[in-house]
Amino acid sequence: MAGMRASRLLSLLLLLQTRGRMTAPELAAELEVSVRTVYRDVEALSAAGVPVYADRGPAGGYQLLDGYRTRLTGLTAEEASSLFLAGLPGPAAELGLAEVAATAELKLLAALPPEPRSHASRIRERFLLDVPSWYRSGDDVPHLSEVAEAVWEQRPLHMTYRRWGQQEVDRVIHPYGLVLKGGSWYLVAAPPGASPRTYRVARILTLETLPGHFPRPEGFELTAFWTAYAKEFRERMYTAEVVVKLAPGRGELLAYTMGRDVVDAALAAAGETDPEGWVTLALPVESLTHARWLLLRMGADVEVLEPPELRVMMREAVAELSKLYG
Repeated sequence: MAGMRASRLLSLLLLLQTRGRMTAPELAAELEVSVRTVYRDVEALSAAGVPVYADRGPAGGYQLLDGYRTRLTGLTAEEASSLFLAGLPGPAAELGLAEVAATAELKLLAALPPEPRSHASRIRERFLLDVPSWYRSGDDVPHLSEVAEAVWEQRPLHMTYRRWGQQEVDRVIHPYGLVLKGGSWYLVAAPPGASPRTYRVARILTLETLPGHFPRPEGFELTAFWTAYAKEFRERMYTAEVVVKLAPGRGELLAYTMGRDVVDAALAAAGETDPEGWVTLALPVESLTHARWLLLRMGADVEVLEPPELRVMMREAVAELSKLYG
């Protein structure tokens, strides 16, 4: 209880420092306590030497003596301001850290002098990082908070996991880290004695935190692992190559359809355009079936040159469409 009150007193102090004058009902609503508790907390701050005083009247309220500040050491105003660009309210809430993140933001605001504080507030008001794509929402991750706690505490986990082929498997794993990619959470973990691998948190069906702790592998770096994994995944994903002719001015549309990195690399390696402005590109694809689906979206702006079997697949698709629409 004493720790909870100390935390509340600090929050009250930071609120007054950040926002200036606040009434007792405003403080009570912000701290989710009664007005009577606010009165007692203000008295406690005064007794501890904090120069907080009350203005009487309809426009009154509590405020700190001008010039009094608590400070976070080792953090410049510019550094504190820039941290507001890293705000992730959605992921923080998913991890069970919404309250912690809000308190940290309040402390950062309180650490800033008035002008940089205003700058930080403008950053928060004008920039937002929305992680999921337009075409799907983030994963449903009911076990994320427990996974995050196990990552932090280095606790082993026993899980039932649904693999990509819908097969369910039981695993005991040592969780090393969490990665948020495109609105989906991924767990980097390893069965005891095995190499790290990646699990999609949304595919965890049941989860149990086991007793004890595991030693974190010496030299393991989450960023380095994920970078290497993503590179290997891209290389493994592209199992075929197609050659196409692209109509003039359709590079952006192709990049939107097949991916910016793939198309930019193909355009950089391409030769000269033909007299009509068409350019020949070699593109890596996951499979010919997938390539057929993607390239049909380009309509007459793309002609498949190779391989021959893909030309046949495109011709058959066009015939089916012609039959469907007459």
